Amino acid sequence: LILPARNQEPLFSLLAPNHTPRPVRPINRQSNARRTKGKKMLTKPLCVAAVLLVSTSIVLGNDLEIITASNAPPVQPIEKAPTKRQRYSPELAARYLDVASLNWQKDRKCVTCHTNMAYLMSRPALSAALKDSGEVRTFYERFVDEQSSGTTGKPRVGDYRPVVAATGLVFNDLQTEGRLSLSALTALKLMWQTQRDDGGWSWAKCGWAPMEIDDHYGVSLAALTVGVAPENYRNSSEAREGVAKIRQFLSSTPPKSLHHRMMLLWASKYIDSLLTKEQQRVILKEVIVSQLSDGGWSTAQLLSDWKEFKRKDNAKQTINESDAYATGLAISLAREFSYAAESPLIQPATAWLMRNQDTDGKWFTRSPSKDSQQFFTNIGTAFAILGLQASGELPGWPFTSEELLGTPFTVE
Repeated sequence: LILPARNQEPLFSLLAPNHTPRPVRPINRQSNARRTKGKKMLTKPLCVAAVLLVSTSIVLGNDLEIITASNAPPVQPIEKAPTKRQRYSPELAARYLDVASLNWQKDRKCVTCHTNMAYLMSRPALSAALKDSGEVRTFYERFVDEQSSGTTGKPRVGDYRPVVAATGLVFNDLQTEGRLSLSALTALKLMWQTQRDDGGWSWAKCGWAPMEIDDHYGVSLAALTVGVAPENYRNSSEAREGVAKIRQFLSSTPPKSLHHRMMLLWASKYIDSLLTKEQQRVILKEVIVSQLSDGGWSTAQLLSDWKEFKRKDNAKQTINESDAYATGLAISLAREFSYAAESPLIQPATAWLMRNQDTDGKWFTRSPSKDSQQFFTNIGTAFAILGLQASGELPGWPFTSEELLGTPFTVE
C-alpha cells in the first residue's frame, strides 16, 4: 500500500469516485482526445465485490475508469503489434502508461528515466481522456520525503536519483499547477546536494542508451529541468550556483551523439551560455536533415555517430526505421524553437505518430541497446504524447510563457 504524502490528496480508489486529480493548465487549442461513449446499463444488479473485480478494460463511466495500483492488470510482454490503430487513442495511451508505471513502482520500487519519470512528464496531456490515480506522483513525493528526511540514509554525493525525481515533478508541476510544489523544490535542493564538484552526477551506466549510459545525459537533463522550472527558479541563488557547475561540466565534456546534442540544445533554450547561437543552428540543422522519408526520426540514427557505442546483443541497428521516442523528441525540440505545427517539418512527423500507435495503446519503440524486455517502449510512448502535445493534438503546450519562445532559425 502506498500512502498519500503529507498535505496531498488521498489516493483514488474504485470506492472513491469523487477524487479530483491535479488540473491541467488551460490552453488555447482544443484537444482532439476522444471520449468513450456511454454504455447501456446492465439489466441485472451486481454486488460491489463483483464490480471491483471487473476488468479495467470495461468502461464504467468516466470517473470509474481510473487505473490504480490495486486494479492495474499485470504488464504484458512488450512486443511490436502486427497491426496499428486506424486512429490514435489518447485513452488507450493513458491506460498503457498507467499500467506500465504502476506495475513498475510495485515491482521495481524505484524512480527511473524510462518509465515513471517520463510518465510524470507526459501524463497531464492525457487527463482529459482518462484521469490518473495520482499514485505515481505520490510515489515520487514519498521518495523525495524519505531522501530529504534521511529515512533511507543521507544522500550521497553523485546520486543521480534526485535528478530523475526533480525532472518528473517539475514537468508535472509545470503542466498542472503552473508553480513549483514543495516536493519539486525539495527534489531540486536534493539534486544540488548530490551534485559533484565537477558539475555532474554519477549516472546509471547500464549500457541502456540513450538514458542510462553516461553522465552527459543526466547533466543536460538537470539543466533542462532547472531551465523550465516555473517561477523563474533558474535565477534563484541555489540554481545559479548549480548551473555554473553544469556549465563547467558541459564545457569540458562534449556530447558524443546527436541525441545528446539535442538534449543540450533543448536545455540551451532556457539556460544561457550552454551553446552559442551558431552552435544551436548547427545542431538544429542536424536534426532537420536526419528526418526520415516517412516523417519520423530514428533513435538508432541519433546514436549512430557515437563511435564507442555498440548494441549489447550485436544485432543490426535499425537506423532507417522511425520510432516514437526520437520522433516525439524532435517534434518537441523543433516546436521549442518556434517551428509551426503546420510546417513541412512538423506536420509529417505528427502524422507518423498518429498512424503508428499499436492496438494496445503503446508506441512500440525498439531498444537501441538490446532486444530484451523493451522497456524503452515506455519512454517512447511518453515522448509520442509529448510530441503530439507540442504539435497541438493534445492540450498543455507550450509549457512556458510565450515570451520565452524564440523565432525559428534559418537553416539552409
